[in-house]
Amino acid sequence: MKTITPICVTGASGFIAAHIVRELLGRGYRVRGTVRKSAEHYPFLTNLPSAKERLELVKADLLTAGAYDRAVEGCDYVMHTASPYKINVKNPLVDLVDPALLGTKNILKSCVQAGCVKRVIFTSSIAAITDEPESHTVFTEKEWNITSSLERQPYQYSKTLAERKAWDFIMQKHPAFDLVSINPVMVIGPSLSRSLNTTNAMIRDIMSGVYPGIMDLNWGFVDVRDVAKAHILAMENDAASGRYLCSAETMHMRDIVALLKSSGFSKYALPKLDLSSKAGSLLMKVLSFTQPRDTGMYIRLNVGRTMRLDNSKIKRELGMSFMPVKESLLETVKDMERWGHLVPKS
Repeated sequence: MKTITPICVTGASGFIAAHIVRELLGRGYRVRGTVRKSAEHYPFLTNLPSAKERLELVKADLLTAGAYDRAVEGCDYVMHTASPYKINVKNPLVDLVDPALLGTKNILKSCVQAGCVKRVIFTSSIAAITDEPESHTVFTEKEWNITSSLERQPYQYSKTLAERKAWDFIMQKHPAFDLVSINPVMVIGPSLSRSLNTTNAMIRDIMSGVYPGIMDLNWGFVDVRDVAKAHILAMENDAASGRYLCSAETMHMRDIVALLKSSGFSKYALPKLDLSSKAGSLLMKVLSFTQPRDTGMYIRLNVGRTMRLDNSKIKRELGMSFMPVKESLLETVKDMERWGHLVPKS
């Protein structure tokens, strides 16, 4: 399927969105991306192969009503990725919730006004499914995060509210377009720009002595290039519907550290002390109260628990296959070295 109309990608300079733009261009599509500044500020986008012929960047602001009208005009498909991703903020309502909700509201209203949009692919998150592992739960697209709030993991709360708002909009307004959401877990992989995304920053912190030891933590991971492909598969498959949990596999912190040590990265300050026992987890929960509020809360809700995820729907319905996490992690580290984000221990 190739359309002569452009595909709109909001927040085109973001970690995931930039890869979506590259993948779309590589598949022969025209792309119209929204950005906050003029195009010359984004050479990593404008210098992509075929960008001169098929990429247009337009300025748009999440919080401004009607800001997306020009961006979605004439587009059959819209990929809405723009949303703030910050963990520790001073004002969760202003810094996270308002931009996420208003951005969702504004883009959907613009899609209605355009009258040409067939489908919106919404970049959500595992955060809208759950904000903590549960011992006997294997999470699927059917679950919703019902525990986050402004006081408890506000980033997860903002992602949940934004996706809820999108689905409520579809249910109440019955627009001419449908909605598909992609819910990725921790997104890693090479970056097209110098900026460091939050998950890659976590890997950097593991390698930079930020963590006092190896904790009993496991995460779901997915490569950013696979997330980009998932968005495009959700666009190209007319039968795609609902939510898609986008996860390659889970990996424990001790296995991440072991992989990095065995792959020649011992020159960095990888944690050596094993705190993954029950006693170690208890200690980490106590120490979490010395951390910034949201970081500490994340530790208390996740240490000592096992995240289990079911990615069968996205494989079955979209034909999605995933890069092995170990391969993606090693590419992530090499890419951070390339950008100068990692400093060997002295």
